[in-house]
Amino acid sequence: MTVRGAGGGGGGGVFEAATGDGPPPPDAEQRSREVRAALDGLLQIRRLTGGRGAGPEGAPADWELRQPVRAVALVLEAAGIAPSSVDEGGARSSTGYRVRAGERPGTAVVEWLGPPGSGAAREEAEALGACVPVLARFGWDALLYKGPRGRRFLEVEPTGA
Repeated sequence: MTVRGAGGGGGGGVFEAATGDGPPPPDAEQRSREVRAALDGLLQIRRLTGGRGAGPEGAPADWELRQPVRAVALVLEAAGIAPSSVDEGGARSSTGYRVRAGERPGTAVVEWLGPPGSGAAREEAEALGACVPVLARFGWDALLYKGPRGRRFLEVEPTGA
């Protein structure tokens, strides 16, 4: 989710939900405030547009359906699930979720990644399992699959799609 004006004290910043392919945030406390403001904005959009389901938390808005990677990343980050990150050279530098576009339009894929030797592959079943109820609460179905080399991932789509 991109939110203009939610980037801090200056009022002119741009908020991007952490997909797991960026650097770690420099100020965790500030980042927490920005994430909370972005989630509040998302829920307000859902309330104002009427959504597609019961209650603001359970019905993705139309813009979320067009940008599932950003919407899913915001929900996971707001729930306190750590995103992965990469260093300046693009190498994975911390363990956490990574959200990318799914093969089908309107879907996203959530993976659990970390630096080599981090144990991310051993953690992925439990970590991805913790993502499922969070996503469900916000109107997203997440199905667990095994991919190449036995690595697990979630395929995420709006409930009822």
